[in-house]
Amino acid sequence: MPNRLCLLFDSDGTLVDSEILLAEVMAEILTPFGLPFTARQYMDEFRGVRFLSIVQELETRFGALGETQLAAMEAAMRERMATRMQNELLAIDGMPLALEALSAHPKAVVSNGPEAKIRCAMQSTEMAHHFDNNLFSAYTLGVWKPDPALYLKAAEAMGYPPERCVVIDDAAVGIEAGLAAGMQVVHLNHFADQESTPAGAHAIHHARELPAVIDTLSRQSA
Repeated sequence: MPNRLCLLFDSDGTLVDSEILLAEVMAEILTPFGLPFTARQYMDEFRGVRFLSIVQELETRFGALGETQLAAMEAAMRERMATRMQNELLAIDGMPLALEALSAHPKAVVSNGPEAKIRCAMQSTEMAHHFDNNLFSAYTLGVWKPDPALYLKAAEAMGYPPERCVVIDDAAVGIEAGLAAGMQVVHLNHFADQESTPAGAHAIHHARELPAVIDTLSRQSA
């Protein structure tokens, strides 16, 4: 395929329908530690944001926790989230078929989550084979969206310049990171009645639309 593009997928909310699970788990875990939190709050205010950044913001509102408390809270959250993902996680509707249609393009997962969580998500939804172990975690690389360096480091590792990469992301922090990295960006907008797609990004509302958009971008890049 002469006009192959490197496709860089976010995980939570883009490949897998994990965000409501994460929102519920965070509400269950954070509140008993003295950081009142609701699942709705995650979806409205913090979607896609690094866990530590959410905790730090809540600490400014409700008071700081000790290091021992923070470690215990995060460990409990990760353990409960892994269990729910293994038992309940589903792929985003239409995404497995979209990935099959895009089989000619190299792909990677680029996430603000830990690598173990990415692997669990891909294995639980049987999509791991699409990515050939190309999994890039902010925790491993030491940089988090919206910093564009996360996508830039993934692109470098994949052997593609930014202009030959397409970011597919559902969250504002990921869209911002992809645009700042100088990449094409596809915004999988699940909440079109509430969220607008930033200038420069291509909006879709269902995964089934993705192959056509990538085909168009491939032709334009020829």
